[in-house]
Amino acid sequence: MNIQNTKIDFNKYADGLVPAIIQDAQTLKVLMLGFMDKESLEITQNTGNVTFYSRSQQKLWTKGETSGYFLKVVEILTDCDNDTLLIKANPIGPTCHTGDDTCFSEINQSEFSLFYLETIIAQRRTESPDVSYTRKLFDKGINKIAQKVGEEAVELVIEAKDSNDELFINEAADLMFHYLVLLQAKGFSLNDVIKILAQRHKK
Repeated sequence: MNIQNTKIDFNKYADGLVPAIIQDAQTLKVLMLGFMDKESLEITQNTGNVTFYSRSQQKLWTKGETSGYFLKVVEILTDCDNDTLLIKANPIGPTCHTGDDTCFSEINQSEFSLFYLETIIAQRRTESPDVSYTRKLFDKGINKIAQKVGEEAVELVIEAKDSNDELFINEAADLMFHYLVLLQAKGFSLNDVIKILAQRHKK
């Protein structure tokens, strides 16, 4: 999590709340607008889950606390006047309470990427096992998922020794998909792996 200077001027507004714009860290789509007080910002920074202060209910609330569709913080920025927050996050499922991707009725999608696939896997994890292969994998547990990654790795190695490029690249795709499932099952993300690789690169 990257946190820029967050010396927010909460006293600038009469109610002590500042607007917090939530943006998808990968697609850059604006997901929603909420409000934060000092305590909700601290909780957001400490837990990594976006937490707001509800003006209507007069209490703190963490996005996803009932639905499971959390907003995982990637970066927190402040504007030039220190009175507005921009929070870049990875959404776990749809953001809007209506079921839409965003509170502005936009489809939260960019060019296909591994990060986008990671989001799809997170969404499928909550779907019915009757319609989702991914959900079935998660339900079978970590041992089965790890076994599947091993099987796909072996199949990729076998195809690497042959000359059928189509079979090879398809096995590579299968391995990548199951690898991302394994990461999520262990509580990690692609960004966690990228951070390790970046650290090694610096060395």
